[in-house]
Parts: sequence; C-alpha cells; structure tokens
Amino acid sequence: MKKTIYGFFAAAAILIAAGCNKYLDIKPKGFTIPEFVDDYQKLLNSLTLYRAVSSYPVFLTDDVQAGLENDVNKSAGFSRYALFKRNLYTFAGGQVMEQGQQDVQWEPSYSHIFTYNAIINNVMNAKDGSDAEKRRIRAEALVGRAYEYMTLVNLYAKHYDAASASKDLGVPMLLSEDINEKYNRVSVAEVYAQIQKDLDEATPNLSVRVPNAYHPPKSVGYAFLSRMYLYMGDYQKALANANEALKLNNELMDYKIYTTKKGTFGRVCKLSDSAAFPEVHKNVETVWARLTSSSNGTVYAEVYATEDLIETYKRDLPAGAEDYRYKLFYCDGTAQFGTAVLKFPGRVLWASYVDANVGLSTPEVILTAAECEARIGDKNKAMAHINRLRDMRITNNQALSAATGEAALRIVLDERRREMAFVGPNRLFDLKRLNKDPRFAKVVTHKHESQTWTLPANDNRYILPVPPRVLSMNPGIPQYER
Repeated sequence: MKKTIYGFFAAAAILIAAGCNKYLDIKPKGFTIPEFVDDYQKLLNSLTLYRAVSSYPVFLTDDVQAGLENDVNKSAGFSRYALFKRNLYTFAGGQVMEQGQQDVQWEPSYSHIFTYNAIINNVMNAKDGSDAEKRRIRAEALVGRAYEYMTLVNLYAKHYDAASASKDLGVPMLLSEDINEKYNRVSVAEVYAQIQKDLDEATPNLSVRVPNAYHPPKSVGYAFLSRMYLYMGDYQKALANANEALKLNNELMDYKIYTTKKGTFGRVCKLSDSAAFPEVHKNVETVWARLTSSSNGTVYAEVYATEDLIETYKRDLPAGAEDYRYKLFYCDGTAQFGTAVLKFPGRVLWASYVDANVGLSTPEVILTAAECEARIGDKNKAMAHINRLRDMRITNNQALSAATGEAALRIVLDERRREMAFVGPNRLFDLKRLNKDPRFAKVVTHKHESQTWTLPANDNRYILPVPPRVLSMNPGIPQYER
C-alpha cells in the first residue's frame, strides 16, 4: 500500500529526499533541492508551517451553539455552514467530509510532516554550517513533527488509554520524505512513543533564546512533554515537566489593562494608549507560536457560545468582578464589523478579533501543573497556580481555596475551560480525556431551533474519520466505526 495518502503531495513535494536516488541528479523546475543550511532554515521558516491547526473540530464540542436558520450574522447561520460542519454539529455518523473534499486538518498536517521529515533526515548532510546549527534546525523540525502527530492522533483516534493504546488505531506514521514509502496505520501507543522520542531527542539541541516565538526554545520540550503526559494520564511526569518549563518561562500578561474598541479589526487594545493586543509571536505568554489555519476551517464569528460555557465564566466570580477573557473575546448581544452593526439579543458570539496561540503557552503549562497538583500533589499549590492566573484575567479577583484535592481539581478544570475555550481543538481533546473518568464524563447536547442532538461520552463520533479522498486512494486503511 503506497503512500498515496495525500493528493496534495504533487504540489508539496520538493523532492529533497537524499535517500531517494532517482531524484538526486535532477533539480525539478521551479523547486529547490536543499544543499545548504540556509536552505533548510528557509524551509523551517515557511509561513505554511505556522498555520498548523484547523478550528473546525470545535463543532463537536460543548462550547458551540449554531445560529438561526437565517441568522442576522450570516456567518453563524446554520444553513450557511459547510456540510461537514453541519455533520459535526449534528453528530452525524459515518463520513464527515464529502467525496473529493479536502480535509483542512489531515492534508496540511501530512504536508507539514513531509517537510519536517525532509529536514530531519537530510540537514546533517548540508554542505556548510556548524554541527550545532544543524542539530538546532533538526531539533526544531522534530518538535514540529511531534506537534503534527499529537494533533492528528488526538483528532483521528481514540484518546490515549494505557490499557488499550497498543491496540487502538492511531494514524499513519511517516518518518521519511520518500513519497513512495509504504505505510501503515499504527497504534495510538506507537504514535505517542514517536512523539516522545522526537521530543527527547530535540530538547537538548534547542536554543534557550530564539529569534522569535515561531522557533521553539528549550522550554518547549518540557512544555510539550507536560501536555503529552497529561493526555496520557501520567500526572507525575506531566507535573515534573510543567515545573521545568515554568522555570524557563513563567510570564503572564495582564488582560485587565485592555479594553475593546468597536469598528476596527483588532479592536482589543490598551486602555492607556490604544496599543493593540499583542500578536501571538510577540505575546510574553507564548512559549511556542502556532496559529489556526485560515480557509474554511475557521470558526471566527461562526458560532455562539453555549449557555453552559457562559455559565462557566460566571462560576466562582466574586461580586463586582469581571472576567476579561469574556469581556474581550466575546460579543454579548451585538457586534460591529467595520461599519456594520449586528444585533443578536440574548446570544453571545465568539468573535475575539485576535489570533489565539494554538502552540504552547505559559497559561497552559500553569494549568497542567495545577491539575497535576490537584490530582496527585498539593491542593494548595494547585490553587496558588490558579489564583495567579485569575489575578491576570479578572478585575477585583479574590483568591479561591479548596477543601479537598477533588474540589481543587474541579476548579482547575473550570479554569482550563475558560482559558482555552475556542483555542483550536483543545476543548475536544479535554472532553475525550475527561470522558474516561466517570466523575467528569459528559453528554454533549447541540440544539438548532426545535432540533436537538446528543453525543454520549466515549462515543466513536468524537473521533474524526479518515477523509474519503484519502480512502479513495487507500481503501484498505482500517477505520473506526462511527
């Protein structure tokens, strides 16, 4: 079964495979075969690699409420959604995408993996540059590949379960840039093992300081491992890595110094001088910057927040306090796009006007440390992490306390939902992992006018199917029944 996994490879393949002899003596017209360190660095700097995650999986979560059939906000009108988004929102079984349709997560991710593989396998043979420079470039590519596989395995497979991960279907794992490589859909455990191997190999060769946040610094290795171990349920290792990451980057920004300015894109700005909310790569909280993809995977202004999510922002909010995550990034009842003013009484639109970082950030690491402390460590340390984060997000905040570890854990999970709502597929990943615990298992309910659909905990419809365009070329790929 050949690697015809992506129809886009004809365009993406720059034929840089040092191990593919038939291409070595021919430079394809319009393409560059990397020979020097700078060539590999330019590959790594590609803007396409920064757009790493599609937002459309949010349509499976408990955060979204579709608009009315003929909604005043046309982007949010249910009938205007692409069919695959309606399929997700209604928890339809079987395929999500239509025949021949590009999956704007699967295909770009494997295209990125192709590029990372080319760098990983060939940069050490570059004709110039120091070994240290080559190792650093290779390390950054290893982090990028690990990130793509972490995204893919958590979207297109069951969530990691130590009891079944060695048998559960993961995703095809490709470690070569040879477009004729044979492949198999390996287990969830094998994908996680490769992610860990890539991160362990990369971390010693990453730089402590990087030219910008699109390059992973050394703290990324620890931050990424803390996420990986959290998803695996290994809270001891997740906590250890989170603590190491926080030693290297523990900065938070104060949301309370910002306000909203209607009528302009990028309306979140400082109270004092109208300076815009910092871009992801300039934000002090960013450990490693990655952005959501544009195109039809975007969710900006397409969905309203559910009552369940809105209630979360009100929970544990002191009298007279205001959560600026809600104030800055949601439009309550009305929104302004340029000169157009849209009113939708009684509803709250997700329209943040700023890019979210779907890479790795200090708040996520803090939340991971807090969750692990609540589960296996010191509940007071857990609450100290949470209160520090809340002080940067909530006016007139008052410190929270917890009588037990479980009480602390529930507070942490609420805070995680507030902080990471609509940040890529993070909520979907959390639903999948928390559904493994009966204390937090949840039935997701979606409504549209008079219709209601439900998704029980641990249902296979949480798992995205291999897209039909891939299956048409590889009909033997095993699938989850959904």
